Amino acid sequence: MFQSRSEYDRGVNVFSPEGRIFQVEYAIEAIKLGSTAVGVQTKEGVCLAVERRITSPLMIPTSIEKIVEIDDHIGCAMSGLIADSRILIDHARVEAQNHWFTYNEKMSVESVTQSVSNLALSFGEYDRKSMSRPFGVAILTAGVDENGDSVLLHMDPSGTYLKYGAKAIGAGSEGAQATLEEQYHKSMTLDEGIKLCLNVLKQVMEEKISSTNIEVGICKKEDGQKPGKFHLMGKETIDGLLSAL
Repeated sequence: MFQSRSEYDRGVNVFSPEGRIFQVEYAIEAIKLGSTAVGVQTKEGVCLAVERRITSPLMIPTSIEKIVEIDDHIGCAMSGLIADSRILIDHARVEAQNHWFTYNEKMSVESVTQSVSNLALSFGEYDRKSMSRPFGVAILTAGVDENGDSVLLHMDPSGTYLKYGAKAIGAGSEGAQATLEEQYHKSMTLDEGIKLCLNVLKQVMEEKISSTNIEVGICKKEDGQKPGKFHLMGKETIDGLLSAL
């Protein structure tokens, strides 16, 4: 007789008779409780926008970091257990710097994502560096490579990563993804991509959208400069964009 589901979902290294690893599925479900994050890739660059959940008026909004820089030309947004994401982000930063030091070139966005994916897949291994469970976080990695290509990649707790033109993760991801599928087109400019990100967040957020409760990061192709340069938008810039919506 097969064991019950509750007995199969205790171990991270055990497949159920249906071919499922329940702990990975539960980790993917945990992301649906996290803040909504949206990414849009255009020919001119990539945009990331994330909701900040401010649960108390005493909380300092700037202390909530949902978009971080991995290298000069790469940034990422995360949703889920942020403590888990710090391990993955630190690993990505070390890999990017090691690559630059060894080969004197910037690491590609996909290679950085692959190195993070390898760490995400190492759960359940019996050594000190590995987690005893899957990482409960999904990551949107965005950047512009040295060849001038802008890239947006999504990675989930299973370690699977895929390229997207536009992608939403987190609590409002279903509605946000439906809107992106309707409104996104490959020929849009970066400014149009930023407006699309903000419009999507405006629709799915429970609180009224403002420069305090969202973060926006962009990686833009500069004239004669490869790879692109990633940076976070200032509060005044976000206010200006929101007033134009």
